[in-house]
Amino acid sequence: MNGDAARWIRSLALAGLLLCFTVVVLGAYVRLTTAGLGCPDWPGCYGHFTPPGRLEIAENNQVNPLKPIDAGKAWREMIHRYAASTLGLIIVALAVLAFTTRRARLVSLPLAWALLGTVVFQGLLGMLTVTWQVTPLIVTGHLMFGLTTLGLLWWLWLSLPRNDWNRGATAGSRGTAATATTVEAARFAWRLALIGLIALGIQIALGGWTSTNYADIACPDFPKCQNAWWPETDFKNAFVLWRGLGVNYEGGVLSSPARVAIHLTHRMGAVIAALTLSLAALTVITRKVLAKFVVPAYVVLAALALQLALGMSMVLQGFPLALATAHTAGAALLLLSVLTLLRGVGATAHTRSF
Repeated sequence: MNGDAARWIRSLALAGLLLCFTVVVLGAYVRLTTAGLGCPDWPGCYGHFTPPGRLEIAENNQVNPLKPIDAGKAWREMIHRYAASTLGLIIVALAVLAFTTRRARLVSLPLAWALLGTVVFQGLLGMLTVTWQVTPLIVTGHLMFGLTTLGLLWWLWLSLPRNDWNRGATAGSRGTAATATTVEAARFAWRLALIGLIALGIQIALGGWTSTNYADIACPDFPKCQNAWWPETDFKNAFVLWRGLGVNYEGGVLSSPARVAIHLTHRMGAVIAALTLSLAALTVITRKVLAKFVVPAYVVLAALALQLALGMSMVLQGFPLALATAHTAGAALLLLSVLTLLRGVGATAHTRSF
């Protein structure tokens, strides 16, 4: 019985993880193609659970020429909703299995409940994204909680029994002792990795704020911005989180100096996140007593290099859609790599020493 449940949990966790990554990337694609309001209602699309057909679109566009239906945007938005809804059902199933098998401890019940609460709140943010007309605060929150869901699914996957990824990380939890030097080095690396994770989270939020305020193209050159090291900026209006309801934010409402301020802040955040994550990874690589975590550390550095390369290429190539979407995927991969390193060194950091 428990064996069947364990297999179901592993299968659902893997399916949820892969689907969540897809949903995050799809969400970026929807946002970048300004399809967030492709369906102006929720949860359906123009009153139906599928986008309108050709006849309905033709009739609407004839009657309402100022509010034409864009079939492409409608389909992109609904495909994203279908995928997100399926992900929600998978997480509900995981939560149910975690509860029914709680005595066998096949999966962490608190983690499963946290996942369920996160995905429910994520659904609420998805609704508000449409009904509040892509308000930057809501859309940025939608991105953040999407990546939080991905991170929780990855953490759950790493926590499952009989998981090859998990063997090294769970050694400490089984009571395996380590030398005091190893434990101290692991604690130092864990703190650095945690600081790096926080910096990465802030940077992802800044990236979402940059995108939702259409500040990507505010600096069309690199490393300078508008051919200056410090062009005209408006920080006062750049980070006003709430401007009230009834405003359609599609296309952005900020002035150019405010968008420049947002873009420059995102660039500065990238430097800080890169330095903190590099320090954490290099600390692990250079400490012989942490040799078993060298591979995750190198993966962090590789994911970081990829993300920085994507960010610079976006600017230099004029922000093509493919690179902009890949930039969100890169952020997701970097998040997963940092969580893997954090979990590994954390298990050793919190074990007994001799």
